[in-house]
Amino acid sequence: MMMSKSTNKIAAPSSPSPLRAKGNTSIRGTLLKTQPDVETQRKRPPPPRSQWTVQTTPKCSGLLNTLAVSLWLGWMGFLVYAIAILALLGSSTAWAVFLGACTLSLALPRQFPGRLGHKIGDALLKRAEAYFSLKTVVEDADELAALPELGRAAIYAFEPHDVLPFPIFSFNNNLERVPGFAGRCECLMTSAVFCIPFLRQIYTWAGGAPVDRKTFRRKLDRKESFVFCPGGVQEVTLMDPNNSEELVLYLQKRKGFIKQALATGSPIVPAFGFNTDGSYLYWVPKGSLVNKIARSIGFLPVFFAGRFGLPFGIPFAQDLHVVVGRPIYVPTEGDTVRPESVEKYHALFLEAMEGLFERHKEEAGYGHRKLKIL
Repeated sequence: MMMSKSTNKIAAPSSPSPLRAKGNTSIRGTLLKTQPDVETQRKRPPPPRSQWTVQTTPKCSGLLNTLAVSLWLGWMGFLVYAIAILALLGSSTAWAVFLGACTLSLALPRQFPGRLGHKIGDALLKRAEAYFSLKTVVEDADELAALPELGRAAIYAFEPHDVLPFPIFSFNNNLERVPGFAGRCECLMTSAVFCIPFLRQIYTWAGGAPVDRKTFRRKLDRKESFVFCPGGVQEVTLMDPNNSEELVLYLQKRKGFIKQALATGSPIVPAFGFNTDGSYLYWVPKGSLVNKIARSIGFLPVFFAGRFGLPFGIPFAQDLHVVVGRPIYVPTEGDTVRPESVEKYHALFLEAMEGLFERHKEEAGYGHRKLKIL
């Protein structure tokens, strides 16, 4: 059974829906029409709790919602099990059918069958919302809702990556949780996913797109806002299930997206997902060779197991807690982005991400943990 979503808009009761709000005149006039510099933004106090918009979906990890999450995140396991069963018991006919289906998936466009696929993806994510009892906290919904008035794309930078950064589904427009998208929100992820049969269509239906540099810049030029995980696969290599005190992000050297933002004047919005770690049991191979392989192919060969103890299965039905901060505004420097600008705004982004974590960690049950940014 689908569970209803409860919304707690802590802001004044007369406020319009956060997804439809256009922000007040002060926000538009002071922040959007003029570009505040680094120091001005650094001195801005964080939004008070009374301004936060909180939405929570009651928990329901029953059969239908489990099946929906399996159809979304379970395809890696389906493929592994199918190959194993066929290797042991499969006839030549069964192999032919399986390989034919895989070939067809690879031959078809990843967007196939278009709008119908997106409707299927939206329906799956709606059920995932209840499976994970998704809670979202948007610190300043009015300011995010006003971003399309800038006439530029916004970059939503989500952390951490963990085994799979699946909590980025919370940005899906159909869930009506995070404002600031003029069109359909896409989640940029490793291009390797779109080379795997069936996953390439399913992930596209759920709003996925390749995170290669060409796609990244094309979306900025088209003024299409999106979400991605800047830490990337490198964060997976740093995961340690025995270290429950620290949460490691790999961001110190991630400056390419800052440069792209400066080239197009695109605001950067920090976002953080609590309770992502622990979604899977996992074993991560270590070593410099493994790191090189991971960087070259776009993902890390990692063994993981999820609900019911199934290898390569779906995540445990943990309660997800996603928080979205205030935008970081950057100037437009075009093709002559200055290195000192990259350094300044990268430092501001790291401060904003750390501040977001610190403001929400107690409520999310992370009070004993420290954020370590490498």
